Amino acid sequence: MRVDSSSRRIAALREEVFRAFVEPGLLAVWLPPEGMNGHLEHIDARAGGGFRMVLTHESEEDRGKFSENSDVADTRIVALEPPERVVWSVEFPSEDPAFAGTMSMEWTLKPAPEATDVTVRATDVPSGIDAADHVAGMSSSLEKLAGLFENHSPASHLPAGA
Repeated sequence: MRVDSSSRRIAALREEVFRAFVEPGLLAVWLPPEGMNGHLEHIDARAGGGFRMVLTHESEEDRGKFSENSDVADTRIVALEPPERVVWSVEFPSEDPAFAGTMSMEWTLKPAPEATDVTVRATDVPSGIDAADHVAGMSSSLEKLAGLFENHSPASHLPAGA
């Protein structure tokens, strides 16, 4: 079974990092990988809930899997265990069977000295998604997640208004 994974140490407490998984304004900022913009069509941020994110390629040369330049991820929140674990079941609607299917993503947040180690592990990845590209995309998302907490005072790791 194919498993794609990526990890990143983030200079923030687990509770702060976990918040970025359940607050719509934060999730929409960090989850889209580099080269894509994302918006949430809806979100119910609880176990049993879910969200739909539409991802649009910034470059007109990149092709989408859902439409000409966009991808869609219909996500069901399988588990939400603050502040240590998030499990998503992600469905990719696509007319191309190589890109359609349901993938599982497990995010773990482990305490580290003055930081949190975040690991994402994806299984049942649709065959049309290149493994190296997928890992690069997950790593990009983790970089953006870390960016939410950089250059802020210890009392408030999140950007103003977040």
